[in-house]
Amino acid sequence: MPEQNEHDSEFPLPPPSFSFLVESILMQTQMQLGLFSMGAQEEKEEPNLKLARHSIDLLSVLHEKTRGNLSIEEQRLLENGLTEVRFRFVQVSEDLKKSKQKPAVDKADDQPLIITSDGGKGSRSE
Repeated sequence: MPEQNEHDSEFPLPPPSFSFLVESILMQTQMQLGLFSMGAQEEKEEPNLKLARHSIDLLSVLHEKTRGNLSIEEQRLLENGLTEVRFRFVQVSEDLKKSKQKPAVDKADDQPLIITSDGGKGSRSE
């Protein structure tokens, strides 16, 4: 009888299944996109788009290679999950691009802001 490690009894592993495999890759992808964080991290981790793209490609390979061999539930899980992470990938990519773009600074914006009693309309009272 194999020796049981003290860590083996802490967390029971779910039975291996196609659904669990797909859900695991989907969760990894969402973590790579920065949609989830593990533990008590104070700062949100920067998304790893290269790794997320690789995980999405792995799911695409699974989708292609298992075509016609899945139950309806498995097929829906894979197709819906793939659609969702692809959408999120585009969303996160666009958000990163926007956050890295610096707005052009207008010369007028460099001037100090003076607030007047007329609300900045510039009317003079004589």
